[in-house]
Amino acid sequence: MRTLESFVQGAWQAPDSEGVATSHAVTGDPVAAVSSSGIDFAATARYARDVGGPTLRSMTFHERATLLKAVGQHLLSEKEELYDLSTATGATRADSWIDIEGGAGVLLSYASKGRRELPNSTVLLDGDPEILARDGSFIAAHIATPMNGVAVQINAFNFPCWGALEKLAPALLAGVPTIIKPATQTAFLTESMVRLIVDSGILPDGALQLVCGGVGDLFNHLGGQDLIGFTGSATTASLLRTHPAVVERSTRFNAEADSLNAAILGLESGPGSPEFDLFVTEVVTEMTVKAGQKCTAIRRALVPHVYLDAAADAVAAALAEVRVGDPADPETRMGALVSTTQRGEVADAVAALSGSTTVVIDSCVFHDVDVERGAFLAPTLLRSDNPIDPKVHTTEAFGPVTTIMGYTDPADAISLTALGGGSLVASIYTTNPDEARLLTTGIAAHHGRVHVVDASVAGSSTGHGSPLPNLVHGGPGRAGGGEEMGGLRGVRHHLQTTAVQGSPDMLTAITGEWMPGSTRDLDRGHPFKLNFEDLDIGTAIHTDSRTVTLDDIENFAESTGDHFYAHMDEAAAAASPIFGGRVAHGYLVLSLAAGLFVWPDPGPVLANYGIDRCRFAKPTYPGDTLTVLLTCRRKTLRAGSGYGEVAWDAQVLNQDDDVVAAYDVLTMVANRPGVNGAPPEQTDNGGGI
Repeated sequence: MRTLESFVQGAWQAPDSEGVATSHAVTGDPVAAVSSSGIDFAATARYARDVGGPTLRSMTFHERATLLKAVGQHLLSEKEELYDLSTATGATRADSWIDIEGGAGVLLSYASKGRRELPNSTVLLDGDPEILARDGSFIAAHIATPMNGVAVQINAFNFPCWGALEKLAPALLAGVPTIIKPATQTAFLTESMVRLIVDSGILPDGALQLVCGGVGDLFNHLGGQDLIGFTGSATTASLLRTHPAVVERSTRFNAEADSLNAAILGLESGPGSPEFDLFVTEVVTEMTVKAGQKCTAIRRALVPHVYLDAAADAVAAALAEVRVGDPADPETRMGALVSTTQRGEVADAVAALSGSTTVVIDSCVFHDVDVERGAFLAPTLLRSDNPIDPKVHTTEAFGPVTTIMGYTDPADAISLTALGGGSLVASIYTTNPDEARLLTTGIAAHHGRVHVVDASVAGSSTGHGSPLPNLVHGGPGRAGGGEEMGGLRGVRHHLQTTAVQGSPDMLTAITGEWMPGSTRDLDRGHPFKLNFEDLDIGTAIHTDSRTVTLDDIENFAESTGDHFYAHMDEAAAAASPIFGGRVAHGYLVLSLAAGLFVWPDPGPVLANYGIDRCRFAKPTYPGDTLTVLLTCRRKTLRAGSGYGEVAWDAQVLNQDDDVVAAYDVLTMVANRPGVNGAPPEQTDNGGGI
């Protein structure tokens, strides 16, 4: 048995006392001693704010995304070390894949999202600008910037790697340093993972700290710029919510707590249907993966009364085939619970349910293990013949335990599901779209995620119990009322949104994005002849003009096949309350505009890859004369690619200077030769290049 160390204030620190001893989930042998004794928590919080915070905030979203990618790749390269340790938690390799590689995958997912969906900037513009003065001289914009504090995460025992990484990813991408506090029982695995990260040297000082043991007086040193992310019991969550840091100093608090998740079998999905088989398989899977120690596991299985006996028998038969034993054995499907203490708590919960349920199956053969020393428990299926009994909806046995019950109709299924008081996820198994819509909309308010399954997604479904980095993980009520991940939602939780008011030029300087009414630089020639580095926000061109003719409209209709009446039928167009006569196709206007601003020769603009926010503001009639105001609106460097992405604000004007079309043109613009991976400049070398 070794004593775990904490990583605080830039160094590994051993505790002053031996602390709590933890045991191997399979053998019962001692594994580690855990204590945070001796840590100066005030100094630890200051180190995150004063050392880690400024460095992270000085980096752009893309630079922070690069850190996430590097850490994720490094953990994958060292994963076998973590797998070797993970069997001591009772997990099989398949269980640990979710924890270890799934955790690294969250980092990689957020790295990708950061590069694709966030600007290469330290400021995130939130929404469109608001024009506050009629002449456009005074405007406002919402910007999001990193909180100037520390994100403290308190994690549960069941996912010692994933639980830490899924909170770290959005915090780090947002620019907020993190303190990880793992659950004591499995802290040894989290400590090993953090050692791999620290030893890699990828993250800047202060970006990541680890506390093995209790949090001491850490909460006393948190304030309005800090965040707490908690995963655990609803009872503990309610205590933390009342801490003065949260109540008096407004420390942001997010909880993911107890959840009696449900699976609902549709009325038309009886025995013999693919959906029935998928339902049975998923219930068994959720009971046995991680020995049922998942916050997303199915605790309540709802089936139509007419199928209740058949469904209970089918689940029991499938459970009887599950091999339970040593998680190090590749043949094992279910290992041990995390500890004998946890096994006792699950047994107590099952006993509490005994007056409300009957046992369908609660025994199995344990293979090659000592069931007294190890924390083994047979998969247990309970049956409730009184589904409105509150106990079956409020008592959570956090292990391989599920209660199956009957319902009468969709309204009854919705009502029973809601008795859980708020859950992370529910699954619906049906082939009927109307039933799927009715059930989904009926239970959505009580859940963070609804998983709808029919035979068409049997091979592609990610599963009931799999939180994904691009989807919300959380739920209302008993489930904690919080959200984790959810793509950029998780990042925004760590940012402060601020309304900024001022002149267009000031807001352009603050946001790094050209604002309506801001100064345009029209004196640099054609901007498509400039490399990425030479373009400034506001670099612009006001093009020559082009008069639209009837021939243009008719030729465009002939070449495209678009013969909509407003373009081709004078009488019908004249009768229209919108047009009052023949008008040019909107896409003809865009095409003519491109002809006005596109530079024809090879140059820095490598490609046009799309348009955004396109609106046709006013009809264009034969005889109208068009010009284009094209302005560099936003620049995003793509590191190492040899180019950057440039968004151009395009305004197509008629002869009266009315805007007839407005949109963003998206282009790839080359860096200068030899810069950012761009090819070096070629020179003539006397007949050779």
